[in-house]
Order: sequence, then C-alpha cells, then structure tokens
Amino acid sequence: MQDKTLVSSAKSGNEENSTQNPLVSIVCPCYNEEAMLPLYYDTMRSVVFSQVKGYDFELIFINDGSKDQTLSILRELAQTDECVKYISFSRNFGKEAAMFAGLKNATGDFVCVMDCDLQDPPEMIAQMMERLTADDCDCVATRRVTRKGEPKIRSAFARAFYRIINKISDTEFVDGARDFRMMRRCVVDAVLELGEYHRFSKGIFMWVGFDTVWLEYENVERAAGETKWSFWKLAKYAIEGIVSFSTAPLQLATAAGCIISVVSLFYMVVRVVIALIWGNPVAGYPSLLAILLTLGGFVLLALGIIGEYVARTYMQVKQRPIYIQKESNIKK
Repeated sequence: MQDKTLVSSAKSGNEENSTQNPLVSIVCPCYNEEAMLPLYYDTMRSVVFSQVKGYDFELIFINDGSKDQTLSILRELAQTDECVKYISFSRNFGKEAAMFAGLKNATGDFVCVMDCDLQDPPEMIAQMMERLTADDCDCVATRRVTRKGEPKIRSAFARAFYRIINKISDTEFVDGARDFRMMRRCVVDAVLELGEYHRFSKGIFMWVGFDTVWLEYENVERAAGETKWSFWKLAKYAIEGIVSFSTAPLQLATAAGCIISVVSLFYMVVRVVIALIWGNPVAGYPSLLAILLTLGGFVLLALGIIGEYVARTYMQVKQRPIYIQKESNIKK
C-alpha cells in the first residue's frame, strides 16, 4: 500500500507540473533608465503579458550601477508585481556583464534578451515565441534592415566592422544583428559555459551554434532618454569583438614584419652595389629619417596589437568575477 501511495503521489505531482505554463524569462539590462522604465514596464504589460497566452513571464532587470533613480523604480515595481525581479551591481560593469548576470539568474524554459529603450519592439516577442515553438529551431534572433535615425558616419563604421570581422574571423556575424533574441534553455546553458571575462555576446551567440531563425525589422528610435553608446564606446566594443574572435591582427603584424624585412634586405643590397660601383655619395638624411620613423611606427603598432591580446590574457588569468551583485530580490 505504501508503494502504491508513493506512485500515486508522484503521478499527481507530475500531472500538476504538466498543467503549468512554460516560463519565459526576459532579461533587460538597465543603466540610467529612469525615464524609460515605467514606459517599458507598461508596454510589456499591455503588449506582451496580456496578449501572449499560454506562457508565464518574469522580468529580470539588471541595474548596471545606475546613478539616477533606476534602482528605486525597480524596487517599487518589484513590490507591486511579483514577476519583476532585479539585480543591482556594486558599480557599472557594462552591458555585457549585465546580460551575463541576467542569463545566469534566468530560470525560464525560454529566455529573451532585450533593451528597455523600446528600440527592441516588444510586439515581436509573440512572433518570436510562435516561430520558436512552431519551427525546428533553438533561437530566434533579430536584425535591423535599416539604420534610419542613426548618424551616417556611425552607420558607415558599423557596416565596415561587419565586413572586416567576417573576413578575418571563422565565426559568422550578421550585419545589423541585435542582442534582442529568444533562446531555448539549451542555448542559454551553452552561452553560460563560456566564462570569458571580456565578453562579446554577438560573437558568443554565433559561436555556440544551434539552429537560429532571423527576423528583420526597421530601426526604431528611443522612446525617451539618451543613448549610452558614444562613437568611441562603439569603436572600443568593435575592437573587443575583433580581438575576441580573430587572431588575424597578430598574423597581419607578422606578415608586415616579414615584408619589411625582405624590402630592407633588398634595399641594403642595392645600396652596397651602388657604393661599390659609383662610390659612397652623401647620405640622404631626409629619406633615412622617413624610413626610421616608418619602421618605428610599425614596431609600436605591432607591440600595441600584441598588447591587446596580452592584456585580455592578463585579465582572464586573474579570474576576477564578471560582476559583483550588491542587491537583488531573487531568491535562490
């Protein structure tokens, strides 16, 4: 009788679990977004939570060391809505660290990463869920087909970045790809296995593989507030991507060094022959100075390239945490 009772209890427990809706975790990094958070939350409640049926949702906000009232607003939202979870960092660690923290603390069967500036259209979540459940795929990602409203020089450099990195990297990068994507649990677990200190998520998402379906949409401007990405921050982020997913700069420095060495040897032979036949004319100081400056500049450039890789190795072997959590309402 005891064994039958245990089996019966197990069956009833499984039946209760089977009736639960799949959980969708939505990870949202935040940095000085006090103007956007109320608007984003209201939009998610009206557009996603009330219209997408058959799923339970949790919103995981990552406060990345904001200096405004972002944390206070998150506390208020968490008190009034139990589906709102938040993690607050001890300082600003960057968006990459915020996304990693969100993925690490997400418990859903499906996990979505999106910005809270509404440049990632919430109405696309329903379409992403439909494609993810109907198609035989593991991830539904998004890409912008236009850059309307973006400065032209920024758009030009962005396109150049994708052309360059696709030529020098074995990992394929999609032009206009956003971090906005919906993933199955298997994809999230694979991403979390890569414990890189310097993270470039656009490359990591592509490197882990899995079957990905792409949805296209036109660029949407921020609904409020200001962008946190300046031109120089984007340039630094691009360098991060190139160094993280390609060793071509090191090979380029090696190739250039070999070419310069061959040219220098040939030039030396030519000068010796000229000196033996016509004597040693007055040295050309301007040309000599130009050559020395060129070689010196190349040596410094090569050292700089090597330094970028050495610096990342140095930071990785330190094994510092990717982020430090100061406050959270997530119970473990």
